[in-house]
Amino acid sequence: MSAPRITVLGSINMDLVTTAPRLPAPGETVLGHGFSTGPGGKGSNQAIAAARAGAEVRFLGAVGDDAFAPELRAALVGAGVDTSLLREAEGPSGVAVISVDDSGENSIVVVSGANAALREPTDAELGAIADADLLLSQLELPLAAVTAGARHARANGTTVILNPSPAAQLPDELMACVDVLVVNETEAAQLGAATLARVPDVVTTLGARGATLRGAGGLRLRSEPPAVEVVDTTGAGDAFAGTLAASWHLGRKVALARACAAGALATTRAGAGSAPTRAEVDAALGRQ
Repeated sequence: MSAPRITVLGSINMDLVTTAPRLPAPGETVLGHGFSTGPGGKGSNQAIAAARAGAEVRFLGAVGDDAFAPELRAALVGAGVDTSLLREAEGPSGVAVISVDDSGENSIVVVSGANAALREPTDAELGAIADADLLLSQLELPLAAVTAGARHARANGTTVILNPSPAAQLPDELMACVDVLVVNETEAAQLGAATLARVPDVVTTLGARGATLRGAGGLRLRSEPPAVEVVDTTGAGDAFAGTLAASWHLGRKVALARACAAGALATTRAGAGSAPTRAEVDAALGRQ
């Protein structure tokens, strides 16, 4: 079976990561014990995860004209992602300020930067969406761009997977184009049962408890992840979403199991770009 062709329409950021014994309360200063920088952004993370999981991936997004841009592009290229349509906008690239405590929990503040420049897909970007088997998007880009991409995908028979994070009210035009919604428990509660019911397949991640899938015709699936020692949960949801997209053509049950394994393995490494390879997922599933 040939590798699925996935177009990711999403964000790309430079992550500025601090580590500390615990996350600070509002107004509190906590002494940390580490600092690092590295490529991130939900779109880039999911594109890299999908490529490592075996898909043929093209990325649609934007970097700035700052010192971060070359490193952000190189991270995608290094994972085998096609960046031929990656835009360069004036001004800074997107950044995410991430704090991680000793238990692996995190808090994140994202500043859009160049991501905000991608308000309307170009003809070339729309062509990449139409040519793909699957479009994977999130909500760290302007909603108008996500909606336009999903609408074009639906018109051209491209499956649409949406990870609505950060959670927001989703316009009817966008919801009508979504085939698969990937949410965590908080996002599911924020969107509400009525919104979730409009989507053929809803995948809900449950952290260390795995994930569930509610599909058309009453289909109900649940998968549990392999046991791991958690180092950092940053990027685990993106590893899950990217692997789910790359595995969707294998069937819902297999895709869910592989995504759960990928999400768990991602927590064993520090940083957002922690998605495992296809071989690592195979090995983890073999040990269960």
